Amino acid sequence: MTRDLPRATIRTEVAVPIAFGDGFRATARLVTFDGLVDGLEHVALGLGSRATSTIHDATGDGPPLVRLHSECLTGDVFGSRRCDCGPQLREAVGRIDRAGGYLLYLRQEGRGIGLVAKVDAYALQDAGLDTYEANLALGYDADERDYAVAAQMLHALGSPCIELLSNNPDKAQQLRQHGVTVVQQVPTAVHLSRANAHYLATKVRRGAHTLDLPPAVGERG
Repeated sequence: MTRDLPRATIRTEVAVPIAFGDGFRATARLVTFDGLVDGLEHVALGLGSRATSTIHDATGDGPPLVRLHSECLTGDVFGSRRCDCGPQLREAVGRIDRAGGYLLYLRQEGRGIGLVAKVDAYALQDAGLDTYEANLALGYDADERDYAVAAQMLHALGSPCIELLSNNPDKAQQLRQHGVTVVQQVPTAVHLSRANAHYLATKVRRGAHTLDLPPAVGERG
């Protein structure tokens, strides 16, 4: 662990049965933490082989599959099609449950700008800006997310060596800067719809996300 990152500890663990609208069901271990550097209430879901015990022998099951999922009320809860967050969440839970690992649910709505500002950004996108330009127009960085807390959580969970389920290279880079070994970055599926095509193309063009979009989508984006 890096010197400038204080140690976080596990606060509470509890088994939680979870279910999705498509019928998928699993039992997760919900983990909360003390000592996270931003003071927010981020949580981890242990799934599959990590649903019954938090700390695993690093030589036992191999690196856990981990998803850093930024909170998206509109997509995760209300099923908004403006983004791909809801489908990515469902995909991640299923894949991690099969492989064994953790979903870190991070309270970083709107790439770190918050819910109300995200809705303001939506209005600017409707006026012609892309998702990054809208954040900048509101006086924020294009992406304000800091994954130091995710590194703290992984160290507390005894999992400093992981496979990362993500299309975003910034997540892997930040985790490595905080002492987490990312042995492999595993891409998610492409959850493309007419409503989010421009958004996904913008993430590829401006955020270097590894999404395999059809060429026509990139041309429109």
